[in-house]
Amino acid sequence: MHSQLVVLGGGPGGYAAAFLAADLGMKVTIVDLEPRLGGVCLLRGCIPSKALLHVAKVLSEARDISEWGVTLGKPKIDIDALRARKDKVIDTLTGGLKQLAKRRKVRVIQARGVLESSQSLRLSGGDPSTYSDGDLLDYEHLILATGSIPAMPAALKIDSPRLMDSTSALELPEVPKRLLVVGGGYIGLEMGTVYAELGSRVSVVEMTDGLLPGCDRDLVKPLQKRLETRFEAIHLKTMVTALVDHKTEIEVIYDGQHAGTERFDRVLVAIGRRPNSQGLGLEKTGVVLDKKGFVVIDRQQRTADPHIMAIGDVAGEPMLAHKAAHEGKVAVEVLAGEPAEFDKRAIPAVVFTDPEIAWAGLTEDQAKLDNINVEVALYPWAASGRAQALGNTAGLTKLIIDPESERVLGAGLVGSGAGELIAEAVVAIEMGCTARDLAESIHPHPTLSETLGFSAEVALGTATEVYKPKRDRHSHAEPEA
Repeated sequence: MHSQLVVLGGGPGGYAAAFLAADLGMKVTIVDLEPRLGGVCLLRGCIPSKALLHVAKVLSEARDISEWGVTLGKPKIDIDALRARKDKVIDTLTGGLKQLAKRRKVRVIQARGVLESSQSLRLSGGDPSTYSDGDLLDYEHLILATGSIPAMPAALKIDSPRLMDSTSALELPEVPKRLLVVGGGYIGLEMGTVYAELGSRVSVVEMTDGLLPGCDRDLVKPLQKRLETRFEAIHLKTMVTALVDHKTEIEVIYDGQHAGTERFDRVLVAIGRRPNSQGLGLEKTGVVLDKKGFVVIDRQQRTADPHIMAIGDVAGEPMLAHKAAHEGKVAVEVLAGEPAEFDKRAIPAVVFTDPEIAWAGLTEDQAKLDNINVEVALYPWAASGRAQALGNTAGLTKLIIDPESERVLGAGLVGSGAGELIAEAVVAIEMGCTARDLAESIHPHPTLSETLGFSAEVALGTATEVYKPKRDRHSHAEPEA
C-alpha cells in the first residue's frame, strides 16, 4: 500500500493535520490502533474529564447556593446514568470525526504501526477489515502524532484493580469511600475534584511544597484554600514509597513530612505523562529522541529524518491538545511548501478545577529566572461587581507587562470561567497589545472579562475602583497592600 502522507495517531494533532492535508489535495492515511478517532484527549482525557467536571461544578454550586437562602435536597447520584451520559458525549464527537474523515476521503486504518524504515510502516493488530495483517504501508512523508501515556513509577505498579491511573479513573468504576490521589498536578486535582463532589473522601499527596508545581503561586493560593475545605487532607512534601494490596483496601506507605501508613479504598496515581515514543521502530529511522523520550524537532516540526515530522505530546512540552492541533497544521503547511513555523508567543494552559486556573505567555517566575524586567499588575475579583453577584470573589487577574513598551507579555487568572477568559489575553499577547490597548477596549459590564481591562488600568495607574489593587512596577518586590 502507498500513501502520499501517513499520520501515525488519530488524536487532536493527528486528525487536524490529516484533515488540512486532505483539504490541500494530499492523499492521506491515518493509522491508529483505536477503533475511533479522537486519541487520548477525546476518548480518555480532556473531553470525558471536563464532562465529569461539569457535573462536579453543578453539585458544588447546588451546595453553595444555600448562602443565598436557597436550600436544595441532597443529590442522588446514579453512577450508571452518569457514566452513560459521559460516554454519549464521546460517541457524539467521535462519530463527527468519522464523518469528517469520510467527507475528506481520508483513509483510516485501525492498526498498530511500527516503522520498518524512514518511508515504510508495518501494520498489525486492530481491525483487519481496514487492511491486510502484516501489510507494509509506504509513504512520501509521515507525521508522528502518537501522543503520550500515563506515567507509573515501578514502585507503585501493583497488580490491583483498586489502583487507578487517569484512564481507569475516568471509567468511574465506583465512587470509593476514601480515595488517595498521588500527585498534586492538574490531572490529580481535576479527578480529585470530581470524586470529592461525587461523595468520596479525597486525600492528595504531593512531593513538592505546593500544589500544581510550576504554576504561579498567586493563582494557586485561592484554589488550594478551596480544596482544603473539599478534600479530606492535602499532604505536601510527602511521597508514596510503596503500595500494599489488601484486597478490599490498599495500604499506602508515606515518606517525608507526613511519614507513616494509611489505608484507602482506591488509589489514583496521577504524577504526569510521558511521550509515547517507544516501540515505534524509530531506531530504524533518522529520528532523534532527547533524554526524556521526546522527539527532537525544529520550529517547522521537522525531525532529523527528512521524511518524518512530529507533533503534539510526543514532540515536547507542554502536552496540550490545542498545541498539538496547531503543530499539526504547521507541519502540513510546511509539507505544502508554505513558509510556516510554530512561533506562538502564548500557549494557554487551563486547570479545570473549582476555581479554574488559566495562564498564557510569560509568567512572573520565568521572568525572574530569565532576569527579565517586568511590571506585575494584580486585580482581585473582590473588587468585581460580577464576581460579588456570583459569590465568586476568591479570584484574581494578573498581567505581566513590559515596563518600557507597556506590551502585555503574559497573563494569569484564577476564578470561575478562567479558562474562557484567558482567550482574550492570548490574542492580546499574540498581537503585541499594550496595557493601554486592553484598558481602552470597552468590556461589557458587569462581567468577569472586565477584570482584564481593570488589571491593565492598574498597570497604567488609572484604576478607579474603591478597592486598591496590587501593583508592582519594575521589580519583583512585594507589592503594597
